[in-house]
Amino acid sequence: MVKNIIASLAATGAAALALSPALADEHAAPSDPPHVAVVDASGAQVGTLVLQETPAGVLIAANVTGLPPGEHGFHLHEKGICDPAEGFTTSGGHYAPRSNSHGFKEAAGPHAGDMPNQFADGEGTLRAHVLNPFVTMGPGVATLNDADGTALVIHEGKDDYTSQPSGAAGKRLACAVIAAPKEM
Repeated sequence: MVKNIIASLAATGAAALALSPALADEHAAPSDPPHVAVVDASGAQVGTLVLQETPAGVLIAANVTGLPPGEHGFHLHEKGICDPAEGFTTSGGHYAPRSNSHGFKEAAGPHAGDMPNQFADGEGTLRAHVLNPFVTMGPGVATLNDADGTALVIHEGKDDYTSQPSGAAGKRLACAVIAAPKEM
C-alpha cells in the first residue's frame, strides 16, 4: 500500500513538473522596475534610482553617494539628457507638463517634477523612497516617457518650495536619465 501511495505521488509530481512550463508562461512574473544610473559632475556613477509605477504615482528609490552632507533639492527635469560637461543644464527646467508654478507652498504649484528635499547623511549618502503622485511612467499628460524624456537632478542646496522658477536650490550636483529623448 505504501508503495502504491509513493508511486501515485511520484506520478502526480511528474505531471505537475510537466505542466510547470505552461503555467510559468501563463503566470509570468512582472518585469523588474527600471534601474537608472546617477552620475556626478565628472560623469562617474555615484548611485542608482529604481522607479516603479504604483496606483498612487511613481515610487522612486534612490541610493546616491558622494554628496555634501545636508539637505538637497530633488527634482524631475524636463529633458532626459545629463551632460556633466554642461553642469547638467541639458536636463532643462523642472518637469511641468501642466504649466503649474514651482513649489509646494505656492497656490498655483507644484510642478509635476517638484518633490520634497532629501538628506545626505554625514558620509554623503542619500537613501530615500519618494512617491511622486503627479507623474506616471505610462501614457498621460505627465508621463516620464514623453518625446524629450525626463531626468532626475539632485541640487547642491535645499529647495525653498516657493522661489520661481525652481526653488533656489543652486548648482546641479548629480543627474540620472530616467527616460532618454525619443528620436524624432
